[in-house]
Amino acid sequence: MILGRPKQPVVLTAESRRQLESVARSRTLPHGLVTRAQIVLSAAGGLANNAIAKKLNTSQQSVCLWRKRYLEHGIQGLHDELKPGRPRTISDERVAGLVRKTLESKPKAGTHWSVRSIARQTRLSPATVHRIWQAFGLQPHRQKHFKLSTDPFFVEKVRDIVGLYVSPPENAVVLCVDEKSQIQALNRTQPMLPMGLGYVQGVTHDYERHGTTTLFAALDIANGAVFGECKRRHRHQDYLQFLKHVDHNVPPTLDIHIVVDNYATHKHPSVKRWLATHDRWHVHYTPTYASWLNQVETWFNIVTQQAIRRGTFSSVKELIAKIEEYIRQYNKHPKPFVWTATADSIFAKIERLCQSISETRH
Repeated sequence: MILGRPKQPVVLTAESRRQLESVARSRTLPHGLVTRAQIVLSAAGGLANNAIAKKLNTSQQSVCLWRKRYLEHGIQGLHDELKPGRPRTISDERVAGLVRKTLESKPKAGTHWSVRSIARQTRLSPATVHRIWQAFGLQPHRQKHFKLSTDPFFVEKVRDIVGLYVSPPENAVVLCVDEKSQIQALNRTQPMLPMGLGYVQGVTHDYERHGTTTLFAALDIANGAVFGECKRRHRHQDYLQFLKHVDHNVPPTLDIHIVVDNYATHKHPSVKRWLATHDRWHVHYTPTYASWLNQVETWFNIVTQQAIRRGTFSSVKELIAKIEEYIRQYNKHPKPFVWTATADSIFAKIERLCQSISETRH
């Protein structure tokens, strides 16, 4: 005896299944859309509607609805239908005019448009301008800085350093080395106001200077551990002494590859003579104006944000103690930075930047 109409089976292609599984695993898409994808996948697995409803903690009517919508419209049918709203009051021509004015002009008395200034010029409300800018991703108040390398061996150096990161040599340690100079021991002239419910920590603008120190650091790209030393200055003698400390702490059976920038201290004749007499040392210089290739720069930003910038130090000795304690704690649970960029992807990005510059000039 037939109790009801048989359900039309849900058959998925390999591509449809891949897309649905991606949606079903998502943690950023709307919960309703994720549930609908799970309904379709369960239906394709042969589960009955009541079993799917129980499994996903939803109603059987919802399961029937989204199963039917998928069979009729595919994945697009799982999205909410657009509901009719109030007719638009701004024509496409006015929207295009606002976008064109934002991109191709500047106010007479300023360097860039603000929401209110361009709203007055176009006779639109600031809220409308804001919505249109958001829709088109326009941000006139922001800038992105860049610096192109002029190094004649840029390509060779990039391939060399990226090769070290992506495929490190065997029986060797790869270290990113640099120094962060002029770290100031600043002492605020007034006590900090503690953070509380509804307000952030208060810090006075005024401070007293108590001297500076230079942090020399070597980041091991394999495990993320950092070897660091603070010194009064950053002369070639200090740099060479730091290299000797690194040499003493690395097992003698390993070669040492270091990535450094083109600072004069790193190329001093005394440093070069010492490196020449130590065969296991191999130096890889970053291209000019390309210190972003040196991973230790990322670590310098971390230690600055977490241990230095918001600190209060009554002496250089106190500052050094804070940095050394931070390094000790950091090395208890180090994590290497994951380098994902290939040399070709870097060159492609620079090519797009150069093309944009060329188009702007013309």
